[in-house]
Formats: sequence, C-alpha cells, structure tokens
Amino acid sequence: MSRFVSAALVGAALLVSGNAFAANYIAAAGKSVYDANCAMCHKTGMMGSPKVGDKAAWAPHIAKGMDAMVANSVKGYKGPKNWMPAKGGNAKLTEAQVGNAVAYMVSLSK
Repeated sequence: MSRFVSAALVGAALLVSGNAFAANYIAAAGKSVYDANCAMCHKTGMMGSPKVGDKAAWAPHIAKGMDAMVANSVKGYKGPKNWMPAKGGNAKLTEAQVGNAVAYMVSLSK
C-alpha cells in the first residue's frame, strides 16, 4: 500500500509542477551539441529555422513549451515556412542531448 501512495504522490507532484521534464535539460551542456549540430541552421536561419538570439522568431516556439520544442526537434518538423530533420540530421544524438541543445538556444533567445 505504501508503494501505491508513494507513486501517487510522485505522480501528483509531476502534475502540479507542470512541465516537470523540461527542468531536466541543461542549457550549458547543450552548447557543444549546438555548436556541432545545430549552429549551421540556427545561426543563419537556413531552412527557415529561428536564428539564435532572435527573440521575436523564438517567442511562438517558446510559448509552446520545452516538451513541444524538444519533441519537434527529436522527431523532425515540417511547417509552412520551415523544416528540420529529426535530431537535426544526427541520428546518434539522444533525446537528452537534443533537449540540452534546445535549452541552450532558448536561453540565448528569451
């Protein structure tokens, strides 16, 4: 019974905290992933990607939340004006690495 109560409390804490998993991304750890995998497009706006530091371009993405941005980055994204291959084209990246890179770009674009 105590395991059930513990699991219920953890689940409730996650619900109350909202975007609980987003807190697990570490912007500082994302810099090297960004430099090696993301900068080519996000420095120049290639393929319609939002340029790092462009607050207006990032605002609608940031408004969707980290989980949505990371999911799009992991799975790939095709919008009306832009697209991104899954994991930025590097299938070897983990979801955590992609999330860290997204957190790094967001930290520079708020």
